[in-house]
Amino acid sequence: MNSTLYENIQQFYDESSTLWESIWGEHMHHGYYPSPDERSRDRRQAQIDLIEELLTQTSLHLSRDLTPLTHSVLDVGCGIGGSSLYLAEKFDATVTGITLSPVQAQRATERAEAAGLDCNFQVANALEMPFENNSFDLVWSLESGEHMPNKKQFLQECYRVLKPGGTFIFATWCHRNVAPPEPPLTESERRHLADIYRVYYLPYVIALNEYEQIAEAIGFCQLHTEDWSANVAPFWDRVIESALEPKILLELLFSGWKTVQGALALGLMRDGYQRGLVRYGVLYGSK
Repeated sequence: MNSTLYENIQQFYDESSTLWESIWGEHMHHGYYPSPDERSRDRRQAQIDLIEELLTQTSLHLSRDLTPLTHSVLDVGCGIGGSSLYLAEKFDATVTGITLSPVQAQRATERAEAAGLDCNFQVANALEMPFENNSFDLVWSLESGEHMPNKKQFLQECYRVLKPGGTFIFATWCHRNVAPPEPPLTESERRHLADIYRVYYLPYVIALNEYEQIAEAIGFCQLHTEDWSANVAPFWDRVIESALEPKILLELLFSGWKTVQGALALGLMRDGYQRGLVRYGVLYGSK
């Protein structure tokens, strides 16, 4: 099952990444909207704001200035290098990015070379990372955890390659909390999630508190979690609005069935946030 899942994820991003970059830019993740008054802000700026907010909140909750501590970075699920290049420039750091998509790895390499930044990208499985123990000052995973078929093994690998004293920053799609006294997922909610899994090639998602429990058991310390659902949910309205533009619709038609299917299902994510089912979880920690 995992090999088929990996193939589908690879094909999805091989097909869609060029279109995403040309229309929506280099950052393949949500945007951050601090307040309802700012929900009309530029979508691409909101994506950069999400990166900055993650770094700011991590520094606050771990009581450390990341800049002098961050020389080597691992970007797990790097896409076409949006976060990687941003972090390399911000911290003057060496950044390694991994992805299942050869198309993404090649494009990320081209972008890093054009920018003159110290980044390298490779195709690798995040559950079996090709790195030595204690290799990175910062392990960064922005919206890739939802693709992992084994959440515990994924976090174990992130912990293994993180240097002692290093920083872990993790943001991922989740579902709502189902721990008592919260009710279990309803049949309607399960069907909704199953539709999201199908079109975006996800094995399953879990609640944020489950990630925290796994991370704590593995050995991460100074753990802190936040639910940013209200801050990122407006992003899907912006993407849906832009996808209806004639130029974008035309490009979508020639982008491959997996990409078309994903575009047609944008409303699933918007509606999932609206009903409180889909959640956006953030976790910071150290080793």
